[in-house]
Amino acid sequence: MVGLGKGFGSLIPTDFEEGGFDEAFDTTAEEDSKSSKLVDLSIKDIGRDENQPRKEFDPEALEALASSIKEHGIVQPLVVVKAEGIGIDGKSSTKYKIVAGERRWRAADKAGLKKLPAIVRTLDAQNQLELSIIENAQREDLNAIELATAYAKLKEQFNLDADKIAARVGKKKTSVINTMRLLSLPTNVKQAMIEHGLTEGVMRPLVGAEPELIDKVLPMIITEGWSARKVEQYMAANKKKSSVRTTKVHHYLKQEEALSTKYSARVRVHGRSITFACKTDEELERLLGRF
Repeated sequence: MVGLGKGFGSLIPTDFEEGGFDEAFDTTAEEDSKSSKLVDLSIKDIGRDENQPRKEFDPEALEALASSIKEHGIVQPLVVVKAEGIGIDGKSSTKYKIVAGERRWRAADKAGLKKLPAIVRTLDAQNQLELSIIENAQREDLNAIELATAYAKLKEQFNLDADKIAARVGKKKTSVINTMRLLSLPTNVKQAMIEHGLTEGVMRPLVGAEPELIDKVLPMIITEGWSARKVEQYMAANKKKSSVRTTKVHHYLKQEEALSTKYSARVRVHGRSITFACKTDEELERLLGRF
């Protein structure tokens, strides 16, 4: 599993920007396994890609990520290709060039790590896999979750932002973003989308909703064949009721506000559970660094 889709990351719900993806929905996983190896590499053998446009990294965010790495290790492997790169000292030659994960590489060096987990591909395999993912993303028979997973893989393992993904697959940027947001839905909901052929339009109103509300409405969507419009109306009405009820009975508003301020993240108390939500990678990594 690549990304924060399981384990500690599952405790911190985020939007698609931080979500990671589940290999169960990756239509190119089998092809990828034939051309990729997950190994531990010496940090000295890994170098940056000099053609990578991003050269400046927030020092505070790097320190926060380094602290998190010291405690939790590298959660998401780097993606590298076999090619000469520039070493961590900016001078020495290396055996592997970073495709995705330079910030993790820099933070790991600050944390004193000697070896890093990395997905190793040849440059040809990397290019071929990218083309394969793009071709898959353009298939008409792909369901919304598989499509979202394809987009997320392009983002996480090929360093492509929403603009570049949209250009490659011939879609609008907003379409790419909205589809990727489906990955924040619970795993059982994503599985239900595939099993019952539920469309993106029908399921999009569920993104960001309370789990209890999702569990209540999902069976009705499936058994009664609700339209996107009906789902939107139901969610709007019940979110409003839930909001009014929460205002009346929620005993933890002050605690939520205090925790949100303390951890610079949106904190919510649900029964006996506490959730944290972050808007950016930097926010998530700063939060992880505090635990």
